[in-house]
Amino acid sequence: MPSTSPDDPWSSVADDWGSYWGSFARPVWEPLLATAAIGPGTRVLDVGCGTGELLEHLQELGARPSGVDPASRMVELARARAVGAEVRPGDFEQLPFDDGAFDALLAVNALQFAGDQERALAEAHRVLAPDGVVGLAGWAERARNDLDAINVALATADDEDPPEDSPLRVEGGLTDLLRSAGWEVLDDGVVPVPWTARHDTDLVRGILFGEDASTIAELAPVVVAAAAPFRRPDGGYRLVNAFRWAVARQ
Repeated sequence: MPSTSPDDPWSSVADDWGSYWGSFARPVWEPLLATAAIGPGTRVLDVGCGTGELLEHLQELGARPSGVDPASRMVELARARAVGAEVRPGDFEQLPFDDGAFDALLAVNALQFAGDQERALAEAHRVLAPDGVVGLAGWAERARNDLDAINVALATADDEDPPEDSPLRVEGGLTDLLRSAGWEVLDDGVVPVPWTARHDTDLVRGILFGEDASTIAELAPVVVAAAAPFRRPDGGYRLVNAFRWAVARQ
């Protein structure tokens, strides 16, 4: 596995991220793909494709997916999962594809990482064919997410203020950004997105992936205590969260 670097921080945690979070956003795929009318033959670009779960799903539907991700290890894992899909390293603000190359562009849990979101949407416009559509999805406001109880507990343990909602997480955030950039919003909504862990070990590893061993040992009791309300009789955990989504036409 590649070592962590300032220019590629996600590569060192890509394997763990794929194990615990790779398919997490699956519930939001259905409204995105249905509203975007993605089906057999549709040329789709998955921006921030991660470890390739959505790419693989698109292949199963008969679409023609390509992917892009800034982390080299994510690209490697996505290529291995979605065999035959073209997956390139790159950023949302500078997509490494030709003008008009796609019928649809999807970005699930990705737009918030773009340093310049307006430029990212301009790049989406550039790589889409006429009448192409963009589908965006990401975390809803923290009040809708059971995982926020753990995030607040960890912030408190670090003597930090609880995290605040970013503009894209609140109602109207995605749609307002799209409309201000000149896109016609076709539909939007909120979808419940559960995250499960089989036992305490999975819970801690899933939440604290990327931390060193001493930090994990220190914070594991904080995570377990905060997740206690979501513990199931079998010892596993189920935390219900929410993603906002929107689909728009250029």
